[in-house]
Amino acid sequence: MIDLKDMQCLAALARHHHFAKAADACGVSQPAFSMRIRSMEERLGVKVVRRGNRFQGFTPDGERIVEHARRILDDVKALEQDVRTGRGEITGNLTLGVVPTAAAPAAHMAKRLKDAHPGITVRIETTTSLLVQQGVIDGKFDAGLTYVEGVEADLLTADPLFDETYVLLAPSDMVPGQSDAMSWADAASLRLCLLHSEMQNRRILDGVFRDLGLSPKVVAETSTHSAALVMAVEGLAATVVPKELVEKLGPFRGTTVFDLIEPDVAKTVGLVTPRRAKGLSVLDALKAVALTPE
Repeated sequence: MIDLKDMQCLAALARHHHFAKAADACGVSQPAFSMRIRSMEERLGVKVVRRGNRFQGFTPDGERIVEHARRILDDVKALEQDVRTGRGEITGNLTLGVVPTAAAPAAHMAKRLKDAHPGITVRIETTTSLLVQQGVIDGKFDAGLTYVEGVEADLLTADPLFDETYVLLAPSDMVPGQSDAMSWADAASLRLCLLHSEMQNRRILDGVFRDLGLSPKVVAETSTHSAALVMAVEGLAATVVPKELVEKLGPFRGTTVFDLIEPDVAKTVGLVTPRRAKGLSVLDALKAVALTPE
């Protein structure tokens, strides 16, 4: 009979796409892990994994079995949480996958959740928008904060939270003057540090510049806004960041903030959750906090 550990092994393999990493995540040796997969295939009478020198993906039967495994593991998690909720407490771990531009809102959301339910422990991981979605689908993340545009609606639920708008944070001596706003065209002429091209935020900014026929002077790239903010403070480069990030963390010494105009740009960020997850009290608690106005 297939047991819960088999389901955990399959889910881990779907997350990591690597036998050794999946085995390590499950706390077993790689030979023992592979034996479990082979034994499962023998019991079911189907091939689950495409094999070669390395993991090559799941067979169509394997894909269906993985989906069953994810639902079973979600049901077990829901059972455990339901029992604790029945005792009057909502406790457990919650892992959020977050695009870098939503890190500050995610931290604020985690604080509100912790205030409402002290027994919940929140972990926040920043990554690309694509990996946020994939992580929620395959169970690496319980939920995600990402751009709602392009979310896989058949597998995920996206609840809009806020519109992300953008400002230029520049060393004050780089942009003298008293204006509160700057055009995207003027921003493109400055030395800029932006997120790297794999990030959705960078693709959004590149799209704005491209639509205006501009080629920005990008002198540095980074995977996090923190490095870009330091560069602005040190006078090395200006950067384009979400307005909310500057409002939460600023002011920054020796810098000036400009609203970016001509055009006004806004992109919707939302809470993304798996459609298959039902009855998870920790996830329900997160949604209640996220979707309730302060």
